[in-house]
Amino acid sequence: MTFSPDPSGASRRIGTSLAEINIIPLVDVVLVLLLIFMLTAPMMYRGIDVNLPKAASKPTAVEERMVLTLTRDHSLFLNDKRVGAGALETTLRQAFANRRDKTLYLKADAALAYGAVVETMDRVRRAGIERLGMVTEPARER
Repeated sequence: MTFSPDPSGASRRIGTSLAEINIIPLVDVVLVLLLIFMLTAPMMYRGIDVNLPKAASKPTAVEERMVLTLTRDHSLFLNDKRVGAGALETTLRQAFANRRDKTLYLKADAALAYGAVVETMDRVRRAGIERLGMVTEPARER
């Protein structure tokens, strides 16, 4: 027989363990580590100290991006300025005459026929544009 302080006579196991995990100390440690990393991270990305020379000239200007827009009704716009269909090649030659970057971005409406877009691309190539980029929208993920 075992000694039981319970008057009913039911025996109790000695040394039972608590089955729950207390995560509050874990959260405290994680928050302290997060605070330490947030404070020390900006100090780690420091570059090399260099005394840069002073220059009287202005910094070089970045050229504006040239965008040709072809709308649903076959209207052409070069950087928001309307361009006639017949004057497209001459307008492009004038716009790119003094530019180093010969890149043009083409935004064409999705409802346009393939032939209309290819015809516009052909006129752009004849105007002397070296690089032609197509502007698209990213597909939506479902």
